[in-house]
Amino acid sequence: MRFETPATTNPIDQLKVIGKPADRIDGPLKTAGTARYAYEHHEGVSNPAYGYVIGSAIAKGRIAGIDLTAAKSAPGVRAIVTADNAGKLGKGDRNTAKLLGGPDIEHYHQAIALVVADTFEQARAAAELVRVDYVRTDGAFDLAAVKDIAKPRPVFGGPADTAVGNFADAFAAAPVQLDATYTTPDQAHAMMEPHASIAAWNGDKLTLWTSNQMIAWGVGEVAKTLDIPKENVRLISPFIGGGFGSKLFVRSDALLAALGARATGRPVKVALPRPFVFNNTTHRPATIQRIRIGAARDGKISAIGHEEWSGNLPGGRSEGAVAQTRLLYAGANRMTATRLAELNLPEGNAMRAPGEASGMMALEIAVDEIAERLGIDPIEFRIINDTQVDPEKSERPFSQRRLTECLRIGAERFGWNKRNPQPGRVRDGRWMVGIGTAAAFRNNLLTKSAARVRLDSNGTVTVETDMTDIGTGSYTIIGQTAAEMMGVPLEKVVVRLGDSTFPVSSGSGGQWGANNSTAGVYAACVKLREAVAQKLGFNSAEAEFADGEVRAGNRAVPLAQAAGEGGLTAEDGIEYGDLDKKQQQSTFGAHFDEVGVDVATAEIRVRRMLAVCAAGRILNPKTARSQVIGAMTMGVGAALMEELVVDKRAGFFVNHDLAGYEVPVHADIPHQDMIFLDETDPMSSPMKAKGVAELGICGVAAAVANAIYNATGVRVRDYPITLDKLLERLPDVG
Repeated sequence: MRFETPATTNPIDQLKVIGKPADRIDGPLKTAGTARYAYEHHEGVSNPAYGYVIGSAIAKGRIAGIDLTAAKSAPGVRAIVTADNAGKLGKGDRNTAKLLGGPDIEHYHQAIALVVADTFEQARAAAELVRVDYVRTDGAFDLAAVKDIAKPRPVFGGPADTAVGNFADAFAAAPVQLDATYTTPDQAHAMMEPHASIAAWNGDKLTLWTSNQMIAWGVGEVAKTLDIPKENVRLISPFIGGGFGSKLFVRSDALLAALGARATGRPVKVALPRPFVFNNTTHRPATIQRIRIGAARDGKISAIGHEEWSGNLPGGRSEGAVAQTRLLYAGANRMTATRLAELNLPEGNAMRAPGEASGMMALEIAVDEIAERLGIDPIEFRIINDTQVDPEKSERPFSQRRLTECLRIGAERFGWNKRNPQPGRVRDGRWMVGIGTAAAFRNNLLTKSAARVRLDSNGTVTVETDMTDIGTGSYTIIGQTAAEMMGVPLEKVVVRLGDSTFPVSSGSGGQWGANNSTAGVYAACVKLREAVAQKLGFNSAEAEFADGEVRAGNRAVPLAQAAGEGGLTAEDGIEYGDLDKKQQQSTFGAHFDEVGVDVATAEIRVRRMLAVCAAGRILNPKTARSQVIGAMTMGVGAALMEELVVDKRAGFFVNHDLAGYEVPVHADIPHQDMIFLDETDPMSSPMKAKGVAELGICGVAAAVANAIYNATGVRVRDYPITLDKLLERLPDVG
């Protein structure tokens, strides 16, 4: 099915199943412990061996030699895989560094060997016996030290630099100006389930049970790396214990499990230890961001400029923190610039809402700062500079843009009118109390997605697609889509996901999964409805599917009867025309936070949180709410605690575990409230949905930062905002 014209009324609009807060159909499996994750698959896997990964102890240089003698003779050892004996290996298109290093070393903890033994303990013990001689060379590990030699680098979906009007002259002439620099640190995904895989060969065919968000991408990457045909690779990933972008890409666990299995002739299980999850996989790179805003006395922006510096391995991508500034606020004269410096730290890549999440940490503080200089309420300033067209392409309107409504509704619900605009004036016992806000923004991304739908003689509908569920509720909304389209209750739908033998879906990532994957199921169901109608002699345009029946005129036939003994199967997918080029498709929202700051210790406590989201049709309010409050929680982490500390001498992340890398716990998060605006976007897909999972994190950190300023009068521009950055600057409590 090709989606080339805006959606009109269709079966999804019945909203009998779609739009309802259905419980997650995978919930019972997870609560009972029977949902099998990558390391837990045993079907078809007999007598597995265990692999233990050895990572480089240097960040840059080369291996002069590896002594495997003692390790090879250790109890239970079956094979040791290194770059010397692994055979010729390619490099996937989506990996910046090689997944198996040697002799050259590109980053700290780059995998350099896999020890395979009968038990995990034997593999780990033998790995300690491997001796590696390194030749260390100097590397670059400090973004601030190399930012001046950074080079332009395109951001995801756009050029490195953009310019409209004459920013320099307009900024110089502006009666009110802001010129400030903000920094965000390296951050880790810190998901619960580590990267893990089981590999098994059957002749020249490889099966990988792995924790991966993008099955089709993974098949291509594995095939290219091993130089085997794609049809010889099967990836299976039905459940994923968190990914947040780090599992978009095949990592060393999958490749080394495959190499270990090939070397031993046995299935091999590999899970990355937690320090490797931090240093061997991907992370969100640090940024330095300079933002300049010039405005007239009436609050209208006349000039806005956003420059970003981030770092990565040679050939890597930039964080793209300027992306939202190109679209969020009006202003005739504008510029954005992206610069990428070469660093020898572990690979930087996508982490939940790459670009906007870190970009809005800076932009939405800057907006508050210029509003204060103007003496205008921060919400009113944002509304004054709202726009219904792409600020860089005025001929291109937004398909839906309800930012103003999000701000107004949120302000009313949160009690914004009670906020004291003078910082440091509100006390609650020993706490200084402040309220802050920030806009939320994330683009809507479209990608083709397919599914197979089968109707059996019991009236059960089975959906198969290689879409993954990373804890987001994919099983449920896909089931709801099929139930709505085929006129059956959700209990009559079976959903099978995460297998490369199924039709290729959008995959999970970038906030594109829900809208695109369900649109693919919609397309397959349209074809199945046509097959059912044809078999029963109905006009497919007039047939109504409801209550397990097909009806037309005064005739009604049970759906199961149409299937017959052999059943009916249909397969199709969604492909897109150029509607997203004619109109800008984005999601919008507003975040509100109240914080307390201890007058003596500068301890920060978030007291209340609210998000208001306008993100197209909400397919399941219950699972969508779960996604947004989880994202809000991550935003609090980014604001107050998350920071990968770089050892700038040795080039690695020091706090590479869940003891040293702090993330929010239950005690850190108060009651969270949220509102979804009732919205459909017919320009997006037949589902009229968009996505919401990443919108929930965009702007949260800045809202917290703005609330801290309102509470204390201390402006912190360097994340995370820890008490040491406040303590000496707090107002006199006497």
